[in-house]
Amino acid sequence: MSQLTNQVAVVTGAGRGIGRAIALRFAAEGADVVCVSRTVENSEKAAAEVRALGRKAWAHAVDVADGASVSAAAEKILAECGKVDILVNNAGVTRDGLLMRMADADWDVVLDTNLKGAFLVTKAFSRAMIKARTGRIINISSVIGLIGNAGQCNYSASKAGLIGFTQSAARELASRGITVNAIAPGFIETDMTSALKDDMRQALLKQIPLGSFGTADDIAGAALYLASPAGRYVTGQVLTVDGGMVM
Repeated sequence: MSQLTNQVAVVTGAGRGIGRAIALRFAAEGADVVCVSRTVENSEKAAAEVRALGRKAWAHAVDVADGASVSAAAEKILAECGKVDILVNNAGVTRDGLLMRMADADWDVVLDTNLKGAFLVTKAFSRAMIKARTGRIINISSVIGLIGNAGQCNYSASKAGLIGFTQSAARELASRGITVNAIAPGFIETDMTSALKDDMRQALLKQIPLGSFGTADDIAGAALYLASPAGRYVTGQVLTVDGGMVM
């Protein structure tokens, strides 16, 4: 039996990478999926892939940092779907640069999308979950939120903040049967890592005991565990999926 039968999942940043992999893994396990992305093109593309797996899908183009847009989208999603059982806050951006040279705008856009966005989306859907007295919320953080990284003060701060947000929300919502957890991916194979020069790739791989980059499917598998019946007694945790990098 599929692990997520009769479940409705909302995945932000579903248009590519980790978000897309999570959306497709959830669909393969029986969930209907709301694919949220910044652009209509990306959200529609992900939704089409979910439908190809035989599940219902809805596409919404939303800037998660815009409170009014998030509220309007959440209202429409709940009207369309009737409920939301699983929420994955995955939408994120980077604007890397050294601290002394970082523009205020580059700080703001990263914190607004990665951290405030998770707050806005969680707030928008939590009332329905509280009323239903059930729900799974999964926030995609990063190992950079645990150990920092030169040139990523804004990104690290946003992902570290997401861990604190996760733990506090878990305490607030546990009495209503809602779990809130974070996943901290390590270096994952993406378009960015595939473009790295060989010497840089080798330097990064030396930091990873398992000796390889992870894949988006590795993160999707962790998300499935937290969303599935097997994860019912896990809340307020940070699941690090990094090949042993920060153990």
